[in-house]
Amino acid sequence: MSYIGKTPTPAPLTSSDITDGIITSAKIANGGVETVDIADANVTAAKLASGTVQNQSSFKNIIQNGDMSIAQRATSVTGITGNGYHTIDRMFLGLTSAGTWTQSQSTDVPTGQGFAKSLKMDNTTADGSLSAGDNCIIQIRSEGQNLQYLKKGTSSAESITVSFWVYATKTGTNICELYDTDNTRQISQAYTISSSNTWEKKTLTFAGDTTGAFGNDNGVSLTLLFWLAAGSNFSSGTLSTTWTSATNANRAVGQVNNADSTSNNFYITGIQMEAGTTASEFEFLPFDANLGRCQRYFQFIGGATNSEFAVGHSDSTTVSSFLINFMKTMRAAPTLAYTNIVVTDNVNYDLTVNSIATSHFSIYSGRAFFNHNATATQYRTAFLKSIANSATSSGITLTSEL
Repeated sequence: MSYIGKTPTPAPLTSSDITDGIITSAKIANGGVETVDIADANVTAAKLASGTVQNQSSFKNIIQNGDMSIAQRATSVTGITGNGYHTIDRMFLGLTSAGTWTQSQSTDVPTGQGFAKSLKMDNTTADGSLSAGDNCIIQIRSEGQNLQYLKKGTSSAESITVSFWVYATKTGTNICELYDTDNTRQISQAYTISSSNTWEKKTLTFAGDTTGAFGNDNGVSLTLLFWLAAGSNFSSGTLSTTWTSATNANRAVGQVNNADSTSNNFYITGIQMEAGTTASEFEFLPFDANLGRCQRYFQFIGGATNSEFAVGHSDSTTVSSFLINFMKTMRAAPTLAYTNIVVTDNVNYDLTVNSIATSHFSIYSGRAFFNHNATATQYRTAFLKSIANSATSSGITLTSEL
């Protein structure tokens, strides 16, 4: 057919016209596809994720350190019986009388997915009969000011999709939960471990919540929880699969007891939480960017044998103060702790620090005063130093966790 004096208008492309992986960044750069060629809503997140155009949104993952690559505190801790941040950054363990555990940063990961590390929970003392209030939960907390684009509490509230890789000895039902701290609301979903000791990818989509906005501040607003064990206080009701005012009994109904045998292990990695109803490919960040995000909440300074990592002076013969420059701006003025450090002033060497006298911190830097067990020369320049042969256990920590 020929046309005289008029160029035909081509029909817009539809989803069926776009083969996964065919639209490359090079094609787009060459002008091969123009805006008029693409019908509204026909290039979906799934189409982009399955081809060569991936991770178009920087920091789409709400979770920091979801690939478990940063572990500033330790790579393995044994004998865990209580709450705390033990090893991998941003991964808080809630644990109440549900056995004893070893937590570690493992190199066991799903094959061919780009991950190098995972979080491992190894049960070392079993609790086969949980009391009502017992629980074991991996918790990841997020600041409200980072969540405003979810539009929670409005009619335009965004759905949230959580994806992750999990490997567990015990098969059966496990619970993943979103908990809104600002408004005491929650929603839970069950997922199934189908095969023992096998890496499986799970994707869960939670509806947007039109009730209760997140606070626009640096406090905790939303917590992502992975239940490993739940006593009847948390599992005796009906699972809350829609957003509702929090009722403990409805939070973890159906949860298997991963604490019931010392043969049980539970691994997780590749945790991604993002706006929308579709899980995109995991957003890998450069190591330094990932570390920097974690250092907003926790920093370790020191570590190298005999390294001098802070300078100050001796305020008196038994108290010395030091300027502490943070590596990253912190979420809030941090709490200071120390392990195996000494003071030296080039005349009086290796004066063992035995307590913190006081400290004054902002979110940027601060000054710390340490008591030491031997006499220094007053007003002489002094250095804070790690102890020889103590490796990474020697230094100071700054904590401003949620």
